[in-house]
Amino acid sequence: MEAIYERPKSIMEGAISGFCPGCIHATVHKIIAEVIDEMGLLEKSVRVSGIGCLGNGNMYQAGDIINSPHGRACAVASGLKRSNPNLFVYTYQGDGDLAAIGLGETLSAAARGENFPIIFLNNSTYGMTGGQLAPTTLIGMDATTTPHGRTPEEHGYPIHVCELLDSLKAPRYLARVTCTTPKGVRETRNAIRKAFQNEVEGKGFSLVEVLCNCPTNWHMTPLESLDFINNVTSQEYKLGVIRDI
Repeated sequence: MEAIYERPKSIMEGAISGFCPGCIHATVHKIIAEVIDEMGLLEKSVRVSGIGCLGNGNMYQAGDIINSPHGRACAVASGLKRSNPNLFVYTYQGDGDLAAIGLGETLSAAARGENFPIIFLNNSTYGMTGGQLAPTTLIGMDATTTPHGRTPEEHGYPIHVCELLDSLKAPRYLARVTCTTPKGVRETRNAIRKAFQNEVEGKGFSLVEVLCNCPTNWHMTPLESLDFINNVTSQEYKLGVIRDI
């Protein structure tokens, strides 16, 4: 029989996903592994992980991994890449890690044009710690800390990370995608490959935002959570390429 697909070498053999059923984090981890394999980057790749559910991927993602303090992934990645430019460095962060406690590091790295990409998973909640209000939580969306829903008057408006970074001069590539459909998976794959290729070519800072679900804290089935992204989340956070220089 002819093999048409095999496990990416960048995913450890026998690994089992630690993510909740239906979570898009698992899909994105597989996409990253496939792209790293295709580009021959495994032996020199270093993933700098933020804090959150995404850490479950550390159990089966091959290659070197550094866990940064909460919100400091961009600062760690900046030092790592500058001290050893031959490494392939990328960060993998959630919205609480990147857009809340780590927003300063994110903006500073983008403003400096650091030569590494960020893979940013936006599920509009603090998933690992119990579903609290996040910087990206939608207006009207309830959370454990906002049981009656987010209101602009009390909690402010959601932060649009790609658009915020688009106000800076240095970033080379900013894109927002999702994995709710096969077409979306292909677009996510292309965006991640583009961001990785920018680093390989020394072009500077890239960020790929992936609209993600959280069936557990959204109190939805996996299919309901995908519909929510398609019909609600993506109306607030418009999909597409925001910048490509």
